Parts: sequence; structure tokens; C-alpha cells
Amino acid sequence: MRIAIGSDHAGFRLKEKMISHLGTKGATLLDEGTHSEVSADYPGYAHAVAKDVMEGKAELGIVICGSGNGVNITANKHHGIRSALAWNPEVARLARQHNDANVLALPARFLGDEEASSIVDAFLESTFEGGRHQRRVSAIEC
Repeated sequence: MRIAIGSDHAGFRLKEKMISHLGTKGATLLDEGTHSEVSADYPGYAHAVAKDVMEGKAELGIVICGSGNGVNITANKHHGIRSALAWNPEVARLARQHNDANVLALPARFLGDEEASSIVDAFLESTFEGGRHQRRVSAIEC
């Protein structure tokens, strides 16, 4: 699986941990930055991940910032992107199953490494259920 991942400075450490975690699972990763803890604006990294997913360079994306909100809002500005902010595995699982989420937003300041790994695993292991949920997902686009 090809996964695009990006973060700002607040999410850098967690991004590096998730890259390592996903590497052990055989994922191909597109690291869109940032590459240090030096202060960096989150929108550029979230835009890059969303663009990778939109253009088919990645099947799914992961965006990370301090609260997860900024990167989530930014990613959702892109046509066809359904980014979901998840703080536990069940929210991540439901985002994929019910909302056909294709980008996962993580709040780095509120998650430990193991918890974040569990959330990422739940997101990646789940699939869209379709059915009654398809009607709702279709209604999202403006």
C-alpha cells in the first residue's frame, strides 16, 4: 500500500514513529515533510498529502499536527478528499467504514506512540462498507 504522510513541527516526532511503524508492515511511504521540529506551517504539508491522494500517487494519507484540526481542515479543502480526525481506533475504523475516509488526521499532542499506531492500524485495516453509507458519502461533495 502507498501512503502519503505529512506533518508540521508539532507532529514531526509522531510522523517519524508512524513512518517506522508502517515500514514494518511493508507500506510504501511518501514523506511530504516536515523533516525537523523547527517551526513550520501545517497547510503546505496537508496540501501535499491531499494532492498525492487526489492524483493517485498514494492510496491513503496521514496528516499530523498538534491538535489534528488544522491539517484535517486543510486536507478537506481538496475535491475528493475525506479526511477524518481520529483520537482512538474505533473512530478511525468508523471513518473508513461509514465515511469512506481516505486521509487520517492525528492530534500529536494528545496521543502516545502505541495509541497512534493502533489508530493507524485500525484505519488501514478497515474498508468502506458502502450500502446505506454510500448515499451519505455521495451527499458530501458540493
